[in-house]
Amino acid sequence: MAGHNFLFVPGPSNVPNRVLRAMAVPMEDHRSVKFPQLTREILAGLKRIFKTETASPILFPSSGTGCWEAALTNCLNPGDRVLASRFGQFSHLWCDMGQRLGFDMNILEVEWGEGTPTERYRAALEADTEHHIKAVLVCQNETATGVTSDIAAIRQVLNDTGHPALLFVDSVSALGSIDFRMDEWGVDVCVAGSQKGLMLPAGLGVTCVSQKAQEAAKNSRHPRCYFDYQDMIKSNGTGYFPYTPSIPMLYGLKESLTMIEEEGLENVFARHRYLAEGVRAAVQQGWKLSLCAKSPHWYSDSVSAIVVPEGFNAAQVIERAFRRYNLALGTGLSKVAGKVFRIGHLGDLNELMLMAAIAGAEMSMLDCGIPVTPGSGVAAASEYWRTHQAPAALGGMA
Repeated sequence: MAGHNFLFVPGPSNVPNRVLRAMAVPMEDHRSVKFPQLTREILAGLKRIFKTETASPILFPSSGTGCWEAALTNCLNPGDRVLASRFGQFSHLWCDMGQRLGFDMNILEVEWGEGTPTERYRAALEADTEHHIKAVLVCQNETATGVTSDIAAIRQVLNDTGHPALLFVDSVSALGSIDFRMDEWGVDVCVAGSQKGLMLPAGLGVTCVSQKAQEAAKNSRHPRCYFDYQDMIKSNGTGYFPYTPSIPMLYGLKESLTMIEEEGLENVFARHRYLAEGVRAAVQQGWKLSLCAKSPHWYSDSVSAIVVPEGFNAAQVIERAFRRYNLALGTGLSKVAGKVFRIGHLGDLNELMLMAAIAGAEMSMLDCGIPVTPGSGVAAASEYWRTHQAPAALGGMA
């Protein structure tokens, strides 16, 4: 097929050419005397992304799922009680992991399309007067439904109730795209991955661990080996890793962090908000469709889950987009399978790249019989982007 594939799933995201070139390096000795310089530059850059002065970034050769497991097995003891909410496929999977690892999961069921239920967390923590709950899990950005939750509000609940539970946050599809503040929000473990806002291939589990969580890890009796925080932190302190790292991925990460700093982290967030608003204009004003997210305060700036009209199958739209237009859209997962398709708008992208996703999705819906007006989504997105100030990175200061 002529032309290239248009990748608009919510991860993996497009890898910039600069990052691809940075990864094209010969192998080198990861025990050499010069290697620690690379390690230290990367860890310092990650601290700025996590917005922390005191926590320790850690890189595991894994996906974000490995960092989920690391958080649970390093900081908790077998059978510990964990408070979590389930409102999408990825919050579900973290809860499922906790159950399979033998933790006492207190799961708050939430309608898919809503986010973390702050007041229900408050009620559960207030009722836990003997502090049996040892950790609180929160998914900052639920990729399956396009929902972003308020992490600062959960920290405030913990503070208000005086509860000592650790705060674990899944920021896999938010870090580097949506604001995250490790220190200000009192997060104890943040879980992320390389393949989304950090603009890399999948393969690095990216996490950050507070001093409080590190102390908990010293006292945890839960079995672990490969994902041991103390092994990683001790080895990283010398500039090395306890086992062989991926050299190309590290050089790619160094370059992606440089790109983010050149743009400015706050500008990155502003760009994602601006681009997401254009997509939402296409969905709501152009196509007259709804987002899976139930309310504007839940809307994600990194992924939109679009609900197809009753009687239509979103899976057919996704298949048509891929086979006919070489466009990869995100599928609906679990409870929303067949009901939504997803447009990922995170990482390295601009207005015209997103126009391709909107146009391709629109043509695919029309091909599948969904009654949207031809050209309406593109027109609505165009109107939004033309009439709103673009961030500096997109020429907004010209």
